[in-house]
Amino acid sequence: MCNQTVSLVAAEMERRGIVTVVVQLLRKVAEAVGPPRALCVPFRFGYPLGAPDDPALQQSVLEAALSLVEEPGAEPPMLRDLALGEVRAATGRPVRPRAPGAG
Repeated sequence: MCNQTVSLVAAEMERRGIVTVVVQLLRKVAEAVGPPRALCVPFRFGYPLGAPDDPALQQSVLEAALSLVEEPGAEPPMLRDLALGEVRAATGRPVRPRAPGAG
């Protein structure tokens, strides 16, 4: 689904009382649209949770995203970047971000 559309849908769901977190591939879109909670990830399009067949990496991304809901004292809108160093430590593997300028 379109990065902008997901952010707009999340904002509407929040207005109706449903807590949301967006895993966002394009930080500029999140900055412009302002979803209530967004985790910006450095992965290529089509792979918001990282490389296929890497469940440890994917779990780390999901845990980072869901942690935004529990962040003490934080109020929407919240925009955070995935900490690749923490993901590397959790999975024990290198994480390959998308190439600069690739989106």
